[in-house]
Amino acid sequence: MVMQTSCKKGMDQMDLLQAFEIIVDKAKGSSLGEKFYQEADPYIGFVSDKLCISKRASAIMALFADRCDDNHILFSDFTDFLGCRILSLLRYANEIQELVDKEYICCNRDEGFYYTIPMEVMEVFQHNERYNPMDVEELTARELFDKFDELFTKCRRRKIDKQVLRRKLMALVAKNEKLAFVKAMASYDVDADDMYFPLFVLFCTLFVVNGDDDIRYHDLEFIYKEGDAEWRCAKRGLSQGDHLFFVEKFIEYTNDDGFVDRESFKITDDAKKQLFSELNLSSMRGSRPKGGMLSFEDISPKQLFYNSKEQRQVEELTSLLDEEHFQRIKNRLKETNFRSGFACLFYGAPGTGKTETVLRIAKKTGRDLIQVNVSEVKSMWVGESEKNIKGIFDDYKKKVKQLAKAPILLFNEADAIIGKRQVGAERAVEKMENSIQNIILQEIEQLDGILIATTNLAENMDKAFERRFLYKIQFEKPDLNCRTQIWQAMIPPSNDADASYLAGKYDFSGGEIENIARHFTIQTILHGKSENMVKSLAEFCESERLEGSRIKRKIGF
Repeated sequence: MVMQTSCKKGMDQMDLLQAFEIIVDKAKGSSLGEKFYQEADPYIGFVSDKLCISKRASAIMALFADRCDDNHILFSDFTDFLGCRILSLLRYANEIQELVDKEYICCNRDEGFYYTIPMEVMEVFQHNERYNPMDVEELTARELFDKFDELFTKCRRRKIDKQVLRRKLMALVAKNEKLAFVKAMASYDVDADDMYFPLFVLFCTLFVVNGDDDIRYHDLEFIYKEGDAEWRCAKRGLSQGDHLFFVEKFIEYTNDDGFVDRESFKITDDAKKQLFSELNLSSMRGSRPKGGMLSFEDISPKQLFYNSKEQRQVEELTSLLDEEHFQRIKNRLKETNFRSGFACLFYGAPGTGKTETVLRIAKKTGRDLIQVNVSEVKSMWVGESEKNIKGIFDDYKKKVKQLAKAPILLFNEADAIIGKRQVGAERAVEKMENSIQNIILQEIEQLDGILIATTNLAENMDKAFERRFLYKIQFEKPDLNCRTQIWQAMIPPSNDADASYLAGKYDFSGGEIENIARHFTIQTILHGKSENMVKSLAEFCESERLEGSRIKRKIGF
């Protein structure tokens, strides 16, 4: 009697995390046998009541919660701990599905069948509360598409698989039957149970959320498993123009300067009017947001100094990219069945003028510049990066067709995407890296414009990229003569003797000399001209670099 009262008092003060911990402790080595359920029953019952799930599901939930920091939970992770075989855990398939349906855990079947616990679920559990997915009934049309977008984003990030995606899309549609969009879907012979239902909703979501009238295969394929027969069938129908969506006049090919692009799709105007009558179509732009492009007229190139070898190579490349020469060379290459695109690599130490040289070439040849921010392309979410990189090349192809002169596509500091590919990649991030590189390699093969990549680490570059760069220019640190010219240009009016002294004593790159010159200029503005300019410059030179682990850079200016 005393024990029962003590237990009841303890349960009154119990919270979810404590219950999970006790259940896991009692589960260790138990094989989840009858004895375990007898000993853990009060705590399992607490979790069951709190989360509105079965007792067997509560036991499994505790095991998953104990591994909440693992984004790749496998059945095999539990077998040694429990002292049982995987076959024993397979008997809990219904309970695991119960947890998935409640959205307490997420299942990924696309890359080997593993589980994760969403962070928002554990945050709610920490407050001793039950996780409730957001209400999906009586939504407005815009809210419905926002829900669709959330689901597609989760699928793209591999947080849910295509079966869960389909089921949740169907639930959203079923609970919002009064919306004009849901009613209009029936006009296109696409039911919620139809195999093309998720693809239909994805097309609509891309337009409504992103204003996308340039939908391509890479925008769609993430909702299918790799090598999925459904995707092969859908892709074949889309490329041949006999897909149900064409027959029903739901989509059409885009038109680029009078030519049909069979790899780009848009929802027809009639379909937009019928499906999106509840939405303000006038506020939707007809294409996805594109990255900015720098006009050659807005480029203000700096004065650059090269060693003799670099000077010849840069001048030769600039001449080749002059429009008259460029077109003649392109035509000749096409006639002889060679690749007609110009892929160039600028490599060398930081501060040697690689990026500035690209700007200078763009200015001299009258070509606009599209600069790719590699850190933005490499999204933290698996699946997003591949889409981003493919979108960049798709957009570039359009610019090449639209503009009188092909712009330069600049991948600045491209070390992270042209490095050596991972052999036997297993982790999702490694697979993503390889996938990005394969896309870039394929796009360089098909390039019909000008791509320039800069890198500080050419020794880490994959051999496949090395073969594809037609022009490779190494930017070495400036020699003595070149450094002298840079000093003279950066800090006028320095005499030849001072410039020669600094150039001879300090083996700096142009970028480092520029940094020192900026420091010196700031000091001059604040404190006036120094009585001994060379001495002041030498002090800045001494503090410019870090020696070993001891930082020599001075504090302040």
